[in-house]
Amino acid sequence: MSKMANLTCSVRYAKGVGEKRAQLFKKLNIKTVSDLLYHFPAYYEDRSNVVPIGQTSSGKRQVIQGQVLLVNQFKITKKLSVFKAAIRDNSGVIYAVWYNQSYLNKLVKKGKELVVSGKVELKFNQKQIKVEDFEFLSGDEKDNLHLRRIVPCYPLTEGLSQRMLRRIIKTNLEEKSFYLIDSLPSEIRKRYSFISLPEALNNIHFPEDFSRQKEARRRLVFEELFLLQSALALKREEHKKESGIPFSTDRELTSSFFHYLPYSLTLSQKKVIREILEDMRSFRPMNRLLQGDVGSGKTVVATLVLLTAIANGCQAALMAPTEILAQQHWLNLRQLLAPLNIKVALLVSDLPPGDKKEIRTGLKKGGIQLVIGTHALIQKEIDFNELGAVVIDEQHRFGVMQRLSLRSKGKSPHVLVMTATPIPRTLALTSYGDLDLSIIDELPPGRKSVITRWTSGSKRRQLYRFIREKLKTGRQAYFVYPLIEESEELDLKSAQEAAERLQGDIFPDFRVCLLHGRMRREEKEAIMDSFRKKKIHILVSTTVIEVGIDIPNAS
Repeated sequence: MSKMANLTCSVRYAKGVGEKRAQLFKKLNIKTVSDLLYHFPAYYEDRSNVVPIGQTSSGKRQVIQGQVLLVNQFKITKKLSVFKAAIRDNSGVIYAVWYNQSYLNKLVKKGKELVVSGKVELKFNQKQIKVEDFEFLSGDEKDNLHLRRIVPCYPLTEGLSQRMLRRIIKTNLEEKSFYLIDSLPSEIRKRYSFISLPEALNNIHFPEDFSRQKEARRRLVFEELFLLQSALALKREEHKKESGIPFSTDRELTSSFFHYLPYSLTLSQKKVIREILEDMRSFRPMNRLLQGDVGSGKTVVATLVLLTAIANGCQAALMAPTEILAQQHWLNLRQLLAPLNIKVALLVSDLPPGDKKEIRTGLKKGGIQLVIGTHALIQKEIDFNELGAVVIDEQHRFGVMQRLSLRSKGKSPHVLVMTATPIPRTLALTSYGDLDLSIIDELPPGRKSVITRWTSGSKRRQLYRFIREKLKTGRQAYFVYPLIEESEELDLKSAQEAAERLQGDIFPDFRVCLLHGRMRREEKEAIMDSFRKKKIHILVSTTVIEVGIDIPNAS
């Protein structure tokens, strides 16, 4: 078996795993031995400092070490049993307490050396430690995984414990280190003084001190970015070899569009348009990321891309992450393109079957020139007559495969992806290194910059006063909540509960309305239409509305 095969084989063959545990590991997205070794700790606990029993302090989590003097097990109720062990060192005695751990009677015996961590308390005139973790003292400190060291704490799933996972990872690290292949070239490791891959993995899981953990993390982070950039560089090279459709950008249709625009373009928009048109004139298909704040004018730029394809006899598609955003684009583009007599369609998942069929036929035969939609656009049954340009809005909400799926509907179409999320240039080049980057860094006249402020719950009344003053001047407001139902597992506000409270207690003299993803399309359309027409003052929503919505009056 090759080195790579040893690491890519199923995790069930890893020592200590087996078929049953492999199913649990799958829930953590650990499918291979390599996945197991790269399942890094979420955080660490420093349990390296062993405190003499006589110096322990009540109320603190501490680590103690000593010899078991005596053990006692008893029941408090039918469902609650207690196991106690008196532990002594040279400075004193403490009672270690476990609850509902009857199996310990066979393990913890008088005379054994024990290391224990937990919260120290004073009860019944006894110093007690409520045991969170323990370990029998080993002669070899390397065998200590849970105490007397910096201890890794991993993301878990039901059925797996920290102790079990530490032991499995430690065992397989020792067994599989030989099979690890270092992906960093030796000259790079030497230039940046990186430790070897086996050493890095060992120190990220079981560091002797935090300086070694940082050294391991530095090397592994670099490796991840190095591999990402290498893959993106290969992708760019492959993209350069593709043959695209060189479009003529001097067409009557695009000239007419600018003629009918009711406003002038900003200098930033003009600069970005020049970059895009240069791409679309070349034999290499455009692959560009457009970044700009909400209201900066990305839609006009995107419309030019779509129109250029249509003017050259091709079809165009715009994909958005939510039905609300797709509908917003559809309404805006219908209005912008009304004088140009272009056949535009909206394709979303909950359209009536008859309407979907009509759109599919129109796309396949070429009758529909421009389609705007959600993920419904990348379904297998969607075929284009000749797709020449693709625009993807809010790129970060789609995976790479979804972007490629839409792109594959045509023969190397020109692709523009857009985001309103501010991305530092260095990060953009790292995350989207296969894309050329354009930025609209100027707002149209009259548009104010977005101000983002964080406020604590204690200043909620001040926030409400501020919103009320804005509402009185005719402005509108959004309240965005992550969930639409209460969850016992997640401490998050419910949008339904918030809407009732805002309407009943906080803003009874203004109209508050709730919007969420489970509503029917007709309901969502009606609410958004009312909000645009200022019939609704406050819109309470889940994250269905968090991206890309452009309603200038909602300040």
